[in-house]
Parts: sequence; C-alpha cells; structure tokens
Amino acid sequence: MASAARTRERPLSVTNLAAEFHPPSLSDFFPPAVLFEGTPFELDRLMLIRILMTLVLVVLFAVAMRGPKVVPRGLQNVVEYMLDFVKVQIADEILGKEQGKRFLPIIMTIFFAVLFMNLSGIIPFLNISPNARIGMPIVLALIAYVTFNYVGIKKYGFFKYVKSSVVVPDVPPALHIILIPIEFISTFILRPFTLTVRLMANMLAGHLMLVLFFSATQFFFFQAAAGMKIFGLFSLAAGFGFTLFEMLVIGLQAYVFALLTAVYIDLALHADSH
Repeated sequence: MASAARTRERPLSVTNLAAEFHPPSLSDFFPPAVLFEGTPFELDRLMLIRILMTLVLVVLFAVAMRGPKVVPRGLQNVVEYMLDFVKVQIADEILGKEQGKRFLPIIMTIFFAVLFMNLSGIIPFLNISPNARIGMPIVLALIAYVTFNYVGIKKYGFFKYVKSSVVVPDVPPALHIILIPIEFISTFILRPFTLTVRLMANMLAGHLMLVLFFSATQFFFFQAAAGMKIFGLFSLAAGFGFTLFEMLVIGLQAYVFALLTAVYIDLALHADSH
C-alpha cells in the first residue's frame, strides 16, 4: 500500500513521461490510404502531397509566364531569377553554353521537382516531403541515370561507352583487375544509388527532427507539469532554428541533385577523356 501511495505521488516519473510523449516514427512515411484503397491507383497522404506540389509548380510557372514582360516584375521576376540561376550556375557552368542549352530542360525539371517536393516539408498542415519516401527519389535518379547513359551510348556506341567509362588509361595492366570493377560499380551502380539515398535520407531526417522538436514543444506546453513547461521554450526555439536550417537543406538538395545530373551528363559526353 505504501509503495502504491508513493507511485501516486510521482506522476512525473520517467515511465509516465514516456507514456505521454509520442516521438516521431517511420510510420509517418507510410500513412493509410485516402483514395482508391486496394487498387494500383491507391493514394495516401504523401501521394496527394506529390500531386498537390506538382500542381502548385505548374500553376506558378503558368501564372508567372502567362504574359511575360521585357522588363520582368513581381512573380515573373522571381521565376526568371530561379530559371537563370539553374541555367547559369548549373547547366552552363558544368556543360558549357552549347550543351547546357541542350540539356537545360531535363536539369530544370529535376531541380524544380526536387525543390517543390521538398518545400512541403516546412509548409503548415503538410509538414512532410514526399522525397522522404524512396519512391520519388528513385524516379528522379532513374531519369538522371537514363539520361546520362543514353547520352554516352548515343555518342560512342554501347561497347565503346562502357569501355571508356570503366577502363582507366595509362595505368599498369595488372591494376585493371582492381580498377575496372571499381569504376563499373562507381559509374553504373553507385551514381543512381547515391542520388536516391542522399535526397531521401536528408528529407527523412529533417522531417523526424522537426516533428521531434515541435511534438516536444506541444508536450511541454500542454501536457507536462507546470515546472517543466519552461523546457517548451527551448524545444520551440530549437524547432524554429532547425526549420531555418531545413530551408537551406531544401534548396541545397535541389541544387546538388541537378548539379550531379549535369556532372554525370558531362562525364558521359567526355567518356573517352576518362
């Protein structure tokens, strides 16, 4: 009886706190179906966010460029600045003006797809990036993979392209036993794998951290005892600071994905200069 009384006197024990606080989990990325459950067209919350952000992207460009002015202003100015950034800082910088212009549509598409899918991670009531689940990063990496391999094969032919990509010139013949498998794995396996995992892991980790900070804030403010509410200020400040950091990550991931796509295309175009 005395033990039970002491238990009742300690409602804020570690056990009880753990029972009240619900940390984020991977189940956030596999929500239940919302539409067409049990069919090949099943849509859950993340799929709906993908569709929504795609529509937002299309509408943004349609509205901004519906009546373009010679001297851009307002939304047109913002969109043209973003387009110019991708063209100058990624396509032209890596591929040169001629090849940059040739591959600009695919690089633009990848950049803005990654950027807008990532943005939903900090938009209230959405609060999650579809890129945090592996499906979308795989599709984007596959687009980049098919593009740079197609470019190389078209220019050199299949066998010469593969040979040029995996055979390092001017090294002792014995080293080819080691270098050829390494180059093959690096070029044809690791490139799409790292594109996929880098994007997914960054957005997954960002979502978990934001949910952790803000769910902790809610817990301390509304569920914890009065003496612990002060900790809610610290978790709120941390959540706000990490949101600013996540905004940087969102843009950086779009830039890196598009940049590496351009780099891989350039390497394919100059495979014989390995």
